[in-house]
Amino acid sequence: MRFAVYQPPQAAHKPVPVLYFLSGLTCTEENFMVKSGAQRYAAEHGLMLVAPDTSPRNTGIPGEDDAWDFGTGAGFYVDATAQPWRSHYQMYSYIVQELPAVIADNFSIQADKQGIFGHSMGGHGALVCAIRNPQQYKSVSAFAPIVAPMNCPWGKKAFSGYLGNNQDNWRAYDASELIQQLGYHSLILIDQGTADKFLTEQLKSAIFEQACASVNQPLNLRYHPGYDHSYYFIASFIADHIRHHAIALN
Repeated sequence: MRFAVYQPPQAAHKPVPVLYFLSGLTCTEENFMVKSGAQRYAAEHGLMLVAPDTSPRNTGIPGEDDAWDFGTGAGFYVDATAQPWRSHYQMYSYIVQELPAVIADNFSIQADKQGIFGHSMGGHGALVCAIRNPQQYKSVSAFAPIVAPMNCPWGKKAFSGYLGNNQDNWRAYDASELIQQLGYHSLILIDQGTADKFLTEQLKSAIFEQACASVNQPLNLRYHPGYDHSYYFIASFIADHIRHHAIALN
């Protein structure tokens, strides 16, 4: 598994908090670091950035490269239980356990100060990881996340393939289900463009908004007229997200 790291200038002198970014479908560890413009704000606030790849690659599993929204580049941040995927596609455990251990062993970080955010499929992953591990992640935010994967085509395809057809097993990876069961200790920030072509069918932010309201979960869901699903959208509001995490981590 590959990942990208940005170390702020402060890391040369002292341990720093670490902020994980989970990317969306078809992305690699490079997209966020190249396109988001996050480094200048991470430097300002003294945060290390870590961006992992979105799936295992070249595993030899038949069919892993057949679709853009399943298999390679589409790990969906779940621990697969269905064959043949479970032998390699353990993305949830990788993000929550394995990768943080590697980062802690090799970089100067404050291991007790971690935040997580992401885009689209990665926004789904960030929300799930944070809600299920609130002591590990002090802050969470997302750009145009898939917030109700049990109720959208992308999620149904991924979950049925990785987790099997028993939908009870899907709930552990659905942010709208989890927030009602577990809550989260801090304000959740989500930015969503109104011109996003995936909003109605795939992202369904209103479902998460309703779920949060039902349990009085603090949520700042901001709709931005005219913005789409692209990295231009992320770059437009990345400063706000870095600041959101810096307040919690510093």
